[in-house]
Amino acid sequence: MSMVSLPGLAEMIDNISQERNLPKPAVQAALREALLKGYERYRRTQRLAKAGGNDADGAQFDDDYFENFEVELDVEEEGFRVLATKAIVEKVSISDREISLNEVLEVAAEAQLGDTVVLDVTPERDDFGRMAAIQTKQVLAQKLRDQQRKLIQEEFLDLEGEILQARVLRFERHSVIVAVSSGFGHQEVDAELPKREQLPNDNYRANATFKVLLKRVCDGPHRGPQLQVSRADAGLVVYLFENEVPEIEDEIVRIVAVAREANPPGRYVGPRTKIAVDTLERDVDPVGACIGARGSRIQVVVNELRGEKIDVIRWSPDPATYIANALSPARVDEVRLVDAEARQAHVLVPDNQLSLAIGKEGQNVRLAARLTGWKIDIKDTAKYLADLEQQQLAPRETTEEATPSPDPEASEAHEETLETPETAPVAPEPDPATETIPSPSSAEEALDSEPEPEPDGAMPLETELGAEAALSQGEGAIASESPEKFKTSDG
Repeated sequence: MSMVSLPGLAEMIDNISQERNLPKPAVQAALREALLKGYERYRRTQRLAKAGGNDADGAQFDDDYFENFEVELDVEEEGFRVLATKAIVEKVSISDREISLNEVLEVAAEAQLGDTVVLDVTPERDDFGRMAAIQTKQVLAQKLRDQQRKLIQEEFLDLEGEILQARVLRFERHSVIVAVSSGFGHQEVDAELPKREQLPNDNYRANATFKVLLKRVCDGPHRGPQLQVSRADAGLVVYLFENEVPEIEDEIVRIVAVAREANPPGRYVGPRTKIAVDTLERDVDPVGACIGARGSRIQVVVNELRGEKIDVIRWSPDPATYIANALSPARVDEVRLVDAEARQAHVLVPDNQLSLAIGKEGQNVRLAARLTGWKIDIKDTAKYLADLEQQQLAPRETTEEATPSPDPEASEAHEETLETPETAPVAPEPDPATETIPSPSSAEEALDSEPEPEPDGAMPLETELGAEAALSQGEGAIASESPEKFKTSDG
């Protein structure tokens, strides 16, 4: 078999393996693919030369045309061969894939139809050409990058969400390129720290080291580093507490929820985190365990996060208590669960605690809502209760307005009927100028109707008539003073 000589092949494979941090088999596989692409370019040049250079499109091959071709590397001999696997047929239609039975029988008498044979189709070194060599070099560089990406993916795919030690290498636009390693003794790999995953208080200078969370491993063709890391993820806070608080590592204290705002929307608001902890041990204070003596434990976490504010609260199965704790450090008067299904709550706070409960640019209540999963509406206690009382009184006023009220004029006339003397059932006051003297017949009837006086109190008829006339004259004044009394005497 013929062979194309490649002087220094073994040394070249060793150098590439060390520079790219790739195993030798991976480098050899990339070299074989590159040489096959170079052979494809060589064949395309031959076809174009036969066509007279006029049919460039006709010189192209299909993507799978050379799938039955392979390159064999000989590291010891420092060369390579191109081999083609062809099927034995009666009549050849595609010479690069088929071979006639008669042609094979000249070499191997036991050959049969349907069998396959491997043929050496290696071109001469001089025929390979400069363009084929350039194509091989370009493809080799691409294949080596692909091999690197594949190995990185296999190495770091199981480490997503883990904390790695990073070292600043350089800056590209708004991103920071850092070097991370999957473990002690492993080769460092470039990773990207995007702008949105950076902390505003971090000082990224060359060779500075800090902890990062491996957020994503990019698969497939991707420009730039294949790994993306983060300093703003909430998982970094969880890891730091687990590393500093032995009770969390021993599962005595558990972290229930974390809400973090590492890059607040406002420029005057700093990063802040709320973390809810709980324990099943009666003698253990979960909040105190996370804070430590004189704040020693939480201070380590704050220093790693470059001064980020952290609120550690106690988790509670009661939503009202949990929401009140989540709004720490504000003091809450009452939590009213308005709609449990929609998870909506009204929180009543004093007037002097209103701004503290809401937080600067709403950061405190925003983090509390994320931590608890409830929609929180902060209300001033005094104003809320006043509005609620007014709403309760509104239906009563509506009911009273709906009931028909009596006519004011009719009511006034009714009162006058009860109080005014003119409406009393008494005789009209006589006019002095036209005083009417009762006729004798009527006087006699009146005398007949009255009871007979006692013998001791006998009164003459003229005196009795005069008294009756006087009584009639003063009748109106008596009625105006006491109508009821007058009616009684008249009766």
